[in-house]
Amino acid sequence: MFRFIIQNSRWLAAGALLTLMSSFGQTYFISIFAGEIRTTFDLSHGDWGAIYGFGTFASAIAMVWAGGLTDIMRVRRLGPIVLAALAASCLFMAFNPWVALLPVVIFCLRFSGQGMSTHIAAVGMSRWFAANRGKALSVANLGFSIGEATYPLLVVALMMLFVWQGIWVLAAFIAVLSIPALVWLLREERSPESMATEDQSVGMNGRHWTRNQTLAHPLFWFMMPAFVGQSAFNTAFFFLQVHFSEIKGWDHFQLVAMFPVYTGVAIGSMILSGVLLDKIGTARLIPYFQLPMIFAFLLFAYGQSLLAALVGFVLLGLTSGATATLPNAFWAENFGTKHLGSIKAAAAAAMVLGSAIGPALTGVLLDFSLPLEAQYVGVSVFFGASSLLMWVGVSRARNSTPT
Repeated sequence: MFRFIIQNSRWLAAGALLTLMSSFGQTYFISIFAGEIRTTFDLSHGDWGAIYGFGTFASAIAMVWAGGLTDIMRVRRLGPIVLAALAASCLFMAFNPWVALLPVVIFCLRFSGQGMSTHIAAVGMSRWFAANRGKALSVANLGFSIGEATYPLLVVALMMLFVWQGIWVLAAFIAVLSIPALVWLLREERSPESMATEDQSVGMNGRHWTRNQTLAHPLFWFMMPAFVGQSAFNTAFFFLQVHFSEIKGWDHFQLVAMFPVYTGVAIGSMILSGVLLDKIGTARLIPYFQLPMIFAFLLFAYGQSLLAALVGFVLLGLTSGATATLPNAFWAENFGTKHLGSIKAAAAAAMVLGSAIGPALTGVLLDFSLPLEAQYVGVSVFFGASSLLMWVGVSRARNSTPT
């Protein structure tokens, strides 16, 4: 692993930089400002959830088209454009005075951050590395973990000293600084090799699957509930972190202080899952990666102590770490890499859609007086059902998957 990182440090660092910058469009970052945004624009939980959901849903639609750009543009060309758009989106959030434009702000942040920055990194790693795809994805996705471990604590601390809009200006400045760093890292990009026909990995039945063929295959739909649900309810949990701490009677900083533990577990899970999938493939791992989420949300529902929440974060981290590698490798392993950008764009759009549904649904249910703890019990049941569907889908397709 160490030798692999050293030999490929330039491209792995580029992937990690993109995933780190995506933090500014991720729910865990935006939701830190939920209280201030709701106060500034006089929004209820349902109003804010609906706005967030609408903007995220629009970004999911845009991803279906824009995600395919990774099949025709190199990362060193597309990456700086997306990072520039992300910086502009941060400034948009900082200086937007009108509630009517808030859905547009959310769209810009989610599309350029959670959507395209993440998508470019995942497609780049999946295409550039075949035999070591799992390792490459796990290392590149360390950017997510670094952001999750550092940004919440830093932002909560800065909010004690500065107005929340000023922190978004700082985020824009960081995104701008990342552009020359990405260009420098990719001055020797691997895409000319990876785009050659002979270097493409085939999928099931030894074929290069197109997006339309993938969407017509039952395996895609057996996996969708799990991927959409993971995005929806993980997003909803972090989206409502302020409200969650309030109903439990904890200070928000006490909850945020657990994020590094969650991140540390996620890093370990991410690296382990990356190594394991290179050895035994995704089919033997992916049906089980959401099982810890079942128990995590039960603890969030019934636990009343910070210790229970901490154990819940550990379990949540186990699944979140595996999510950074297994789904991305799944598409490449089962459907090939020739049209991976377009295929993963469809999957990414579905997951972005899930991240729109989660906050909107939980916000509306809160407005209708369904307690958050009761919702989390339902989430646990959902993950049990989605894990069963994954097992059925993978078992049906096992004989078609290349070994």
